[in-house]
Amino acid sequence: MHLAPLDELLEKLNGGDPGAAERAFVEYEPYLRTVVRRLLPSALRSKFDSVDVVQSVYGDVLVAFRDGGMRFGSAAQLRAFLVRATRNRFIDRVRQHGTAARLEVPIGDAPAACLPPSPRPGPRESAQAAELWERLLALCPPEHRPLLTLRRQGVTSNEIAARVGMHEGSVRRVLRELSVRLACAGDADGRETCP
Repeated sequence: MHLAPLDELLEKLNGGDPGAAERAFVEYEPYLRTVVRRLLPSALRSKFDSVDVVQSVYGDVLVAFRDGGMRFGSAAQLRAFLVRATRNRFIDRVRQHGTAARLEVPIGDAPAACLPPSPRPGPRESAQAAELWERLLALCPPEHRPLLTLRRQGVTSNEIAARVGMHEGSVRRVLRELSVRLACAGDADGRETCP
């Protein structure tokens, strides 16, 4: 960076030239990113990047320059201000993300008891679901089995009606009657539970 071009840039910046603000950012951005990278601990690298901090500072500084609220006597003064603003924004980001980073544990290092349960059903749930499906098929007339199959796939009553050529109300009635038959079919011993 040559002193004369920066002084010219500073004059335009103090005059409110938006193009000068952009050029100043381009000039100082690599230096400001280096400042952030030197301060950034490895635990926080997944939370934010040096570019995030520098661009955030640039957005605020650009608004202040456009409003005419900032003036600097020299390029060194502008640079010191940008470094201070960048460090302050960096500290804000560390405060925002520091607790989360401190409490997070890589999934490979976590004890099995701390891991969340699998969203997939276990063997017992799979066996129960298979048994229930067999009971539903046994209770369902053959002409209504396509409705039951589509419902098992998560298709809505409206979509089932469109696919099988029935009225939506009829589809709901068939599924409701099937659930009543299932409830009345009895417990595991085969006894009727409905009158």
